[in-house]
Amino acid sequence: MAAPIAYSLIATDLDGTLLRGDDTLSDRSLAALARVADTGAQHLVVTGRPAPRVRPLLDDLRCTGLAVCGQGAQVYDAGADRLLWSITLDRELAETALGKIEAEVGQVYAAVDQDGVDGLTLIEPGYLMPHPTLPAVRVDRRDDLWGEPISKVLLRHPYLTDDELAATARSVVGSLATVTMSGPGTVELQPCGVTKATGLALAAEHLGLRPADTIAFGDMPNDIPMFDWAAHGVAMANAHPELKAVADEITLSNEDDGIAVVLERLLGGTAQYGPLTLSIEP
Repeated sequence: MAAPIAYSLIATDLDGTLLRGDDTLSDRSLAALARVADTGAQHLVVTGRPAPRVRPLLDDLRCTGLAVCGQGAQVYDAGADRLLWSITLDRELAETALGKIEAEVGQVYAAVDQDGVDGLTLIEPGYLMPHPTLPAVRVDRRDDLWGEPISKVLLRHPYLTDDELAATARSVVGSLATVTMSGPGTVELQPCGVTKATGLALAAEHLGLRPADTIAFGDMPNDIPMFDWAAHGVAMANAHPELKAVADEITLSNEDDGIAVVLERLLGGTAQYGPLTLSIEP
């Protein structure tokens, strides 16, 4: 086994962080994560994607352990293909929250992620998937979104920016739900009090690991609770300003293998890819 690195748990977001824009993983990132595994450290995916949308990526990562999915609402065991833990968003509360938001900003377009390892992503008329590669089922009307238990609601507005929509949603939703912004075109409602940090904490406890053992990587405001929980938070160069403001470190972008750059440094560098480049905020 290789020499240990400073952190026993490496928590990575997917979109805009570990994944490139075309939803692929670079050879350099895969090699860095393989070297981390050789030290005995654990890699934990912590993503807003629901468990069914994460399965293929976990296969690419050869992950048979845990993953935190659905913005922390699910802890998924990839090897057993089952949820160790999940919490759903009350559908009546979700409808009430949507009504409050639309009373302020006019019509929004909504989608939901159903709970469970085989849950579907349902989208109402007018909703455009921010990731066109992800499968979704279009329904005829909003009422059709609520037929099965859900883990979260995704929102889009015809002209408001994500920041504007998220700010308004937070101002009116209150304790009905937690509002997050997880990527371009992705404002979400999830169960109140549930964040990536709550899911990460549950998974870490299951693994016998602590915040002090953890380095976390992300790119959007929904990663802020995870950074607050972990000992060290690394924002990508392409990250949202709100996340950069609370990061301990800023690495290169997801397109430039920013995660691999940091892991290689922690592992003592690698000659294969040349010198490391890193930007650290004061």
